[in-house]
Amino acid sequence: MDESKIIYEDDAHKVVMFSFDDETHEDAFLSVNQYLVVHQGIGVLVDPGSEAIFDELYEAVSEYVEIQNIKYIFFSHQDPDVSGSIAQWAISTKAKFIMSSLWVRFMSHYGFTQMDRVMTLLDHGAQLKFGDGTLKFIPAHFLHSPGNLSMYDSNSKVLFSGDIGAAILNAPEDYKKVTNFEQHKEHLLGFHKRYMGSNKLCRAWVEKIQRIDVKIIAPQHGYVFEDADVGLFLAWLSELKCGSDLLEELY
Repeated sequence: MDESKIIYEDDAHKVVMFSFDDETHEDAFLSVNQYLVVHQGIGVLVDPGSEAIFDELYEAVSEYVEIQNIKYIFFSHQDPDVSGSIAQWAISTKAKFIMSSLWVRFMSHYGFTQMDRVMTLLDHGAQLKFGDGTLKFIPAHFLHSPGNLSMYDSNSKVLFSGDIGAAILNAPEDYKKVTNFEQHKEHLLGFHKRYMGSNKLCRAWVEKIQRIDVKIIAPQHGYVFEDADVGLFLAWLSELKCGSDLLEELY
């Protein structure tokens, strides 16, 4: 199985999707995606995952960019399937690490102590020049992490959404793209009902996203949303009852 797929490419800019899973947990059927943005030979790694997949991902990433040319590594939140390999990437690269200010000290539990290499994001997010465009870090708090942010790449118009849009299903043999949103909803529902904080929080994020031009939503689990499916997913999420909306069910 080819573990990488170019989801955007022009003369100067490229976005690559990887799908490496911890094989010791393959029976859990939670496929994990990692992403690489490259502009004229300079890279940004997005949610690089656990220590268990580091060697495979390192080798795959090196096919698209020189490892020492990875300038930034972004972590949408603190979970080990997002951030568990931070110590390995710190040793292997000269990159700056971008994350919410809530999770900087947490990273020491993954063996990372080089706090001078961290670019902290405050709750309202930030914008960073990258190549001919920008990387925009958008608040996504309590969806599902209290210190959660999405990253939007203005060159490719790809939104890296972390666990927002995650689907619980088997990984296919080819490109993981939503082709029938009505059928895909059943794979979204259980995860989002439990892991997203509330409908109010979902709506706040959706309103932020609707203000920018998004062609692809690329979540950390499951399939990517392209073109019309972007709007269908945003509309679905804005109406979803989840988290604290379901207190009677949970308590």
